[in-house]
Amino acid sequence: MISHNDLSENLRCITLSGRLDIQGTEEIAKEFTSLSATAKRCVIVDLSGLTVLASIGIRALISNGKMLQQKGGRMALVVGDNAIVSKTLETTGISVLLKMFKTTQEAESSLLDGWCQ
Repeated sequence: MISHNDLSENLRCITLSGRLDIQGTEEIAKEFTSLSATAKRCVIVDLSGLTVLASIGIRALISNGKMLQQKGGRMALVVGDNAIVSKTLETTGISVLLKMFKTTQEAESSLLDGWCQ
């Protein structure tokens, strides 16, 4: 499942929940790309409600994050207390490309400090 909330003129929060396996990623891929390609400069992606994060889901995060960076924006990930998602992302080294945070407020503060003003 996917939803979003515009936090400011330059900042959008996209919430993903459920499974980001092959089927789950295919179900949200077009909408996720559309929401990430917004005119907003920065996007927070809340992954704390995921139950599964497979490699295809990670690929979607990376490709949308890179697309946003090419337009001069940034993407940050919120993992909350979701140990499964945190461990998967840390193991893959995605944190080198996309910063990870425990809360939306931490991600928002980090992005507002340098990118989304």
